Amino acid sequence: MQTLSEIRQLLAGHGLKPKHRLGQNFLHDKNQLSKLVDTAQISPGDLILEVGPGTGTLTEALVDRGANVIACEIDRDLAAILQERLGDRITLVAGDVLERQRRLNPAVTSAIADRPFKLVANLPYQIASPLITTLLIDHPDCTGQFVTIQREVADRLTANAGTKEYGPLTIIVQALANVSRIAVLSPTCFWPAPEVTSAMVALLPSPSGRGFRGVGGEGPDSAPWRSPRARRDFAQFVTNLFGKRRKQLGTIFGRGQSDWPPGITPSLRPDALTVDQLVMLWQRFGRPHVT
Repeated sequence: MQTLSEIRQLLAGHGLKPKHRLGQNFLHDKNQLSKLVDTAQISPGDLILEVGPGTGTLTEALVDRGANVIACEIDRDLAAILQERLGDRITLVAGDVLERQRRLNPAVTSAIADRPFKLVANLPYQIASPLITTLLIDHPDCTGQFVTIQREVADRLTANAGTKEYGPLTIIVQALANVSRIAVLSPTCFWPAPEVTSAMVALLPSPSGRGFRGVGGEGPDSAPWRSPRARRDFAQFVTNLFGKRRKQLGTIFGRGQSDWPPGITPSLRPDALTVDQLVMLWQRFGRPHVT
């Protein structure tokens, strides 16, 4: 792996400096990088999507494990460094990984070519949430996400109902995946050091969605949940609902409703409901809009 000195020299040799507007904070702590790669359990031949590879520190570690790496770098200057150093050892996509914060860049989708893949990356903070949710909702071929993100976002991903961190991001992610924290990273693990603490997390998609476990006597219904259209509908349902998070459910859905799911009453507010309860609420009141 590249040392901090080598990263500095690479940039200086090309007349470059870290670009704050692109959120460039280069992770150089070898122990933390190794922990991320080890947790991803990469085998030779695995397809890996790396976003924001920078000078290629993590990229080189992935290639050394025998992975087939698709590296997506928005900074053309850094993309040129990656091309020089790794050439045909990786598939390089120069551009933004997301189109309008909603779907993968077609060049990335083409490179993946409907094959199973994992996301392993030190993610630029501004794209972390939309990329994580896009992959969970629209790309069931993504078998795991192992990423470094802002600790505040990691807290939201792992939050419990009733806490201030609990919101649409929490619910969408926990409904579709099992989330675990790998490590917390000091700003000194990066250059330049960011003003916030970071965290590494692992997200492993649930086969049929966390909410379909027969909670409250409701039977599992995995087939519709595997449809990207249903996942998008659920995400929109939760987002709309939490726009009224301080209102009671009876006010939102109407006091005349009598068929509330088990354990849910009209006096509760959205942020008091667990992820499983919100899935049941969507099944009862949201799913008629999904065909």
